[in-house]
Amino acid sequence: MGKTANEAITLGNKTKFRELADNFGLPRLIITGFLLFLFIMAPLVGADFTTQLTNTINRFSWNAVLVLAMVPMVHSGCGLNFGLPLGIISGLLGGTMSIQFGFTGGMSFVMAIVIATPFALLSGGGYGWLLNRIKGGEMMIATYVGFSSVSFMCMMWLLLPYTSPTMVWGLSGKGLRTTISLEGFYDKVLANFLQINIGHLSIPVGSLLFFAVLAFLMWAFLHTKAGTAMTAVGSNPFFAKASGINIDRTRMLSVIMSTWLAAVGILVYQQGFGFIQLYMAPFNMAIPAVSAILIGGASVNKASIANVVIGTFLFQGIITMTPTVMNAAIHMDMSEVIRIIVSNGMILYALTRKTEGAK
Repeated sequence: MGKTANEAITLGNKTKFRELADNFGLPRLIITGFLLFLFIMAPLVGADFTTQLTNTINRFSWNAVLVLAMVPMVHSGCGLNFGLPLGIISGLLGGTMSIQFGFTGGMSFVMAIVIATPFALLSGGGYGWLLNRIKGGEMMIATYVGFSSVSFMCMMWLLLPYTSPTMVWGLSGKGLRTTISLEGFYDKVLANFLQINIGHLSIPVGSLLFFAVLAFLMWAFLHTKAGTAMTAVGSNPFFAKASGINIDRTRMLSVIMSTWLAAVGILVYQQGFGFIQLYMAPFNMAIPAVSAILIGGASVNKASIANVVIGTFLFQGIITMTPTVMNAAIHMDMSEVIRIIVSNGMILYALTRKTEGAK
């Protein structure tokens, strides 16, 4: 009798694990388990646990808005936004022009968003118009848009008439530097707001609240009439058209929203990082954001706020913790090599995984 009861309990546990694996996804369970293993190993190999947790939370707060920018385009059926650099460039224009116009402190961050907004609306509108012309090949064209916009701006950063000594090259006085310090401007403007410090643990409450507000607004929008129409367009465009929904206008709205969120997202990233990075830097932002939301459980036509939160934390946690723990364990400085291997491995998994959008 006891043996039968034990077998029933074992069977029940296996069933619960299968249900958990089906709901959460076995690969994400493995990644989550590996991240927990790294957190457990950190103090055992001599790495400070609270410092590593702080680093993970900080990187989450820097990148979460960029990952959130994926949601509108996914919902409208435009796919994963590989054209994210277009919005990032709008944010870079806002940040650099805010400094050029002499704004400092928190006001420079506010003005950076204000200045970036028209650039994001205009470029997002053109980007949306282009995607509406080539339905079915959005992600391929988005990649071209992202690459070409970065290449174009590599020339424009040298030609635009910036004069601020904080930003221009010292010898010629023309063209912007590759890296611009934000000290005295919007460096840590969100991260230091309501920051909580407990020993070595530091929580950037302001950055997290800023993301939470944007995430809530996105969730609320998706439950409005316009948001429901956007989801309908992505799920079944023929049904949406039969229901009287203007598909092209809805898709363009989603692209504009995604571009604007990317512009704001890079400003949030910059204030946490402490620097503006120009020229080829935007190339490195789109694929990690795409990978994070896929690891979080999204597909090419379905994404949620939970996918953003889970994916960003897992992705940033793994690439933060793995080099630190392995360096401490083997007593060799291989952090950059390990970080590249791990991040590219997760990107490869995310971009090749089977998505629900194929069903």
